[in-house]
Amino acid sequence: MEEEKLEQPLLKKKYYENCPGCKVDQAKELGTDVSLRNLSFIWMAVLCGTLPLASLFPFVYFMVEDFNIAESEEDISAYAGYVGSSYMFGRTLTSILWGIISDRYGRKPVIIVGAITVVIFNTFFGLSTNLWMAIGMRFLLGSLNGLLGPIRAYATEIFREENQALGLSTVVAAWGVGLVIGPALGGYLAQPELKYPHLFPKGSIWDKFPYFLPCFVISAFAFAVAIACIWLPETLHYHNGSKESTDNVEAAEVGSSESKKDKMIEKDESLFLNWPFMSSIIVYGLCSLHDITYQEVFSLWAVSPRRLGGLNFTTNDVGNVLAISSTGIVIYQLSLYPSMQKACGPVNLARIAGVLSIPLLQSYPFTTLLSGSTLYLVINIASILKFLMGETISTCLFLLQNRAVEQHQRGAANGIAMTTMSAFKTIGPAGGGALLAWSQKRLNASFLPGTHTVGERGIKGTENVKVID
Repeated sequence: MEEEKLEQPLLKKKYYENCPGCKVDQAKELGTDVSLRNLSFIWMAVLCGTLPLASLFPFVYFMVEDFNIAESEEDISAYAGYVGSSYMFGRTLTSILWGIISDRYGRKPVIIVGAITVVIFNTFFGLSTNLWMAIGMRFLLGSLNGLLGPIRAYATEIFREENQALGLSTVVAAWGVGLVIGPALGGYLAQPELKYPHLFPKGSIWDKFPYFLPCFVISAFAFAVAIACIWLPETLHYHNGSKESTDNVEAAEVGSSESKKDKMIEKDESLFLNWPFMSSIIVYGLCSLHDITYQEVFSLWAVSPRRLGGLNFTTNDVGNVLAISSTGIVIYQLSLYPSMQKACGPVNLARIAGVLSIPLLQSYPFTTLLSGSTLYLVINIASILKFLMGETISTCLFLLQNRAVEQHQRGAANGIAMTTMSAFKTIGPAGGGALLAWSQKRLNASFLPGTHTVGERGIKGTENVKVID
C-alpha cells in the first residue's frame, strides 16, 4: 500500500506519514528539535564510544607487567603501546565502511551495534589473560564499533541549522569528558582487591582479573545506552521503500539561489579538492596523534618508578589527576570557550592554544624534581591546562570542518575525519610507548636525557597547529 503524503500548506513541504526523517523535519519546522532528550542521546552515545578508548591507560602498564612478556622493565611501555594502538588500527580499517552503512541503513542501527560491541569486547578485554588476547579484543572493539562517525553526522541532522553548533559542541564536550573520565575510571577501579579489600576480597573474580572492574562498569553503561537508543529518532528519510536523504529537499530550497547552487555543484565534484576542509583534516590528524600520544605517555610516565624518570604514581593518583582535569573541561566548555571563540575566531584560538602547549609540555620532565603536595598541585595545574588546550584545538577544528562543507556532504566529511584521526591515533600509543621505553634507557644521555625526549616529541606534535589554517 502506497504511503500517504501529508502536506502542510503554510510550509509548502511534503512529509511522508511513516518516514522517520520526515517526523524529525516536522519537529525542526515546529521548533521542537532542541530538547534535553536529543542532547542526552548524543551525550550518551559519544561517551559510550569514547570511554573504552582511553580507560586502559592508567592500568595497561601493570596489565602488561602481569602478562610476564616483557624481557626488561623498560620494555613494558612498548608492549603497552601495542595494546593501545590496536583499537585505533581496527577503527582505521572500518570507519568509512560504517559511514557507508549508516548512510544506507540509518544512523540508529549503527549506533546501537556500536554500543553492543562495547558491551561484548570491552568486557572480554577486562578478562584478558595474555598480550595477544588483549590486543585482539581491542582490535575487534575498534573495528566493530562505528558509532562515533554517524553520531557526528546525527548531531547536525537532528537540529535546525541555527542550532547545529549546539549539537556539535555537545559531541566535542562529551568526547573530551569521555577521554578524561575513561582513564579516571581505569585509575580508580583497576586492582580493586588492593585498593578496596573490604569490598573485593582475595580469591574473588576481581582478584583473578584485577582489571575487569573498570571494563565491566563501562560495558554496563554501554548496555544501558544500547537500550536507550531504541527510542533514538532516526534522521534518514525512507520514501516508498527507498532511502532518501534530506539533500533532495535542501537542493530544492537552494535552487532559487544560483550562487548557492553553483557552490553545491562545485563541492560535489570532489570533497578532496575543498582545501579549507582538507587543511583542517590535516591539522586534526596531527593533533589527534599528539593528544593520544600525550594520554598514553602521561599515564605510563606517571606510574613509572622514579629511577626511570617517572613520578611513581599509583593508578589512584592518575585517576585523581584526570578526574580533576575532567571537571575543568566541563566548566571551560560551558563558560569560557564560547566567548573566547567569539572573540578570537576558531583559527586564531587554535593557534594560540598550540603555541601555549609548547612551553607547557617542556615543563613536564622538571616536575620530577618536586614531591609531596607541591608535586600534586603542579601536575594537576599542568594537566588541566593541557586538556583545555587540546579541547580548544579539537573543538575549533571540528567546527571548521563542518563549516567548510555543505550539509549533504557532512556524512562523508565526518567519515574522512574519523578515518584520519583513527590512522594517526593508531601510531600514537605504539610510538609513544616505544619512545618512552627508549627514553627510559638513556637517562644519562648528554642530549635530551630520559623523559626530556618525550617532551620534545610533544613539541613536534603541536608545531603544525601554528602554520595551517
